[in-house]
Amino acid sequence: MDTHCHLNDTQFEQDWVQVWEQAQAVGVTQMVIPGVDAASSARAVEIADRLDGVYAAVGIHPESLQNLSDAEWDAVYELLRHPKVVAIGEVGLDYYWEGVSHEMQQEVFLRQLTWGKELGLPVIVHNRDATQDTLRCIGEIGTGVTGVLHCFTGSIETAIQAIQAGFFISYGGPLTFKNAHNVRQAAALVAADRLVVETDSPYLSPHPFRGRRNEPRQVNRVAEVLAEVRGWTLDHTATVTTRNAHRLFPRLSREEEEG
Repeated sequence: MDTHCHLNDTQFEQDWVQVWEQAQAVGVTQMVIPGVDAASSARAVEIADRLDGVYAAVGIHPESLQNLSDAEWDAVYELLRHPKVVAIGEVGLDYYWEGVSHEMQQEVFLRQLTWGKELGLPVIVHNRDATQDTLRCIGEIGTGVTGVLHCFTGSIETAIQAIQAGFFISYGGPLTFKNAHNVRQAAALVAADRLVVETDSPYLSPHPFRGRRNEPRQVNRVAEVLAEVRGWTLDHTATVTTRNAHRLFPRLSREEEEG
């Protein structure tokens, strides 16, 4: 399962159905499409509505905060009622990007973490150069909020803190990069019941496909490297990470049972 793929991105505008079919052909039968603002969240829901095995997350990303309106907040919140929305995201903090103050980013992040706690929805967390504040914001909400640190490249110490707060750890293309020794060392040690995999398509293509558009079928390459660093078979890795993904996104399992 690809737990994080932006099939709603404009890079997939012409061939998103074919991209999904190609993923299915290599055994990737489920994915979650996160939004980054009201429009992309609505698009994620639209695609999820049309494809079996595809689900949506909705939220406001830190890079989408300029000119954020009450109407956009309301639109995103309304989408949370849709049966194929399984999470809030992609949300979080990005201190590499200087377009919006850290204080405003934290305010918006905390608001969406609170949504997750109130609605019982996991939160897909983006963190770039903001690890301590990310963990602090999660801690401020306290028990009752769960989610995932997506495209994780941090230390095992950070992973442990996140897991203790009720979060999962998701690995993507960076796990496969030739110079990502520290990322692989951490991935070898993360608790097995908290591991999931993703592509973050169309971004961060895994080695040896760097420089090309990433696609959900490449989640298999991420799983291959995770299997190597854990000393697992690929089949076992797929089983474990898919089972974990269903625990991460409880609505996904309920939707399948009701379907």
